[in-house]
Amino acid sequence: MLRTITVGLDGSRESRAAAEWAAREAKLRGLPLKIVHVWEPVPEPMAQAPLLGAETQQHWTERVPREAAQGLRLRHPGVEVHTEQVSGNPADALAEAAKSAELLVLGSRGLGGIGGFVVGSVGLSTVAHADRPVVLVRALEAAADEHEADPAGVPSAATPFLPVVLGLDVEHADETLVEFAFDAARRRATSLRVVHGWNPPPYYAYGTPVSPALHEGLALAEAAALEEALRPWQQKYPDVQVVEVSRYGSPAVHLVEASGDASLVVVGRRIRRSPFGAHIGHVTHAVLHHCTAPVAVVPHG
Repeated sequence: MLRTITVGLDGSRESRAAAEWAAREAKLRGLPLKIVHVWEPVPEPMAQAPLLGAETQQHWTERVPREAAQGLRLRHPGVEVHTEQVSGNPADALAEAAKSAELLVLGSRGLGGIGGFVVGSVGLSTVAHADRPVVLVRALEAAADEHEADPAGVPSAATPFLPVVLGLDVEHADETLVEFAFDAARRRATSLRVVHGWNPPPYYAYGTPVSPALHEGLALAEAAALEEALRPWQQKYPDVQVVEVSRYGSPAVHLVEASGDASLVVVGRRIRRSPFGAHIGHVTHAVLHHCTAPVAVVPHG
């Protein structure tokens, strides 16, 4: 089956921004775009109200994706746009829609500036359970935000893309995650900035006086591990310029800082089949809430 770029649309400002991003990504990948509109059935007592009759519900649920598709076809010529309507729990329906998608795109309310996202329960649940990559796009995201400013300092979508940023744990450098980031950078003809944050092992941190020599030795070892993890990928993607950043401290903090100059931030999520416990790691959770660039969460084994 031909995969698609799928976007969840509910008519909100954030979902419309997500649809625009998804259309641009569909063009980059040469794939069709599917708009999925999830209709959550209203409780029976409310459904019996005159203004919420079956005909009224059908009119509004059909109008939102139809008008969105018409606008996207006009603004993104050459992109094949389809619509699909499903009913049920939005998070479950979107996670199911992701199974036949190259990636799923969702909107998230933006706080502006360094405030980042407000990720709702539907978005978090979908990210936690989707088997395909999910991209979160803030409400005010525009094409020009992902590109360098023009020579006059004016935002422009005609200039080169800003770098793609990848958050990487060198001890768990999953192939699916790394390849997604390299491929995204290659398609955008931009560089890949790989950010690795590290902290001393517990047996160094407790009861050990601060030693500049020890810190320097650890820093060199972490930088060498990052270089070693990326070496085969640089050979596979020779056209992608790689900038390696290995820094002491919180990986989430370093990624949020890097997002201010990025077209896309890529992080991973380890797939957990257990119904209990957290399904989104603390670093990915922090990045989702605070990065100012679109964030791609790539599930991996």
